[in-house]
Amino acid sequence: MRKLPAALTVLGMAALGTVVPVSAAHAAETCSDNYSAARAGYMYAYNSVDCVGQLGLAFGDDENWGNSSQSFQGGDTNKASSILNKGNSEEVQFFNGTNTWTGGHTCLSRNERYASDLTNNYFTSGASANNSISSHRWVHASTCDRWAT
Repeated sequence: MRKLPAALTVLGMAALGTVVPVSAAHAAETCSDNYSAARAGYMYAYNSVDCVGQLGLAFGDDENWGNSSQSFQGGDTNKASSILNKGNSEEVQFFNGTNTWTGGHTCLSRNERYASDLTNNYFTSGASANNSISSHRWVHASTCDRWAT
């Protein structure tokens, strides 16, 4: 007798699973989702493509992501694989050098909003932008020679 209710419970749960499937994709974050939730006036950097694994965010400039003295902390340098710009009035210029805004740059415009995969983006120096960002600053578009997409 006890086996019948247990079997019915298992069958009922299985049937419910086919009616209401649970999707892992539904829970996955995306750059579009993160942009909608981002704070106005900030830029964000992520450890993985598609804006997954937030490294940090910044309202102002950070001339060295590796020194832990500003928005980004020591472990954040050279790890970004996607970036997001929800700035109010300027673009974000990213560098693969520190302290003097050197080493080549790429920019992310407010209109572009985010670059979900930096593997096909390069700094003006020719170096890959993926896992190579060491600093950033807010600039006017006229300062930018290369744009992240």
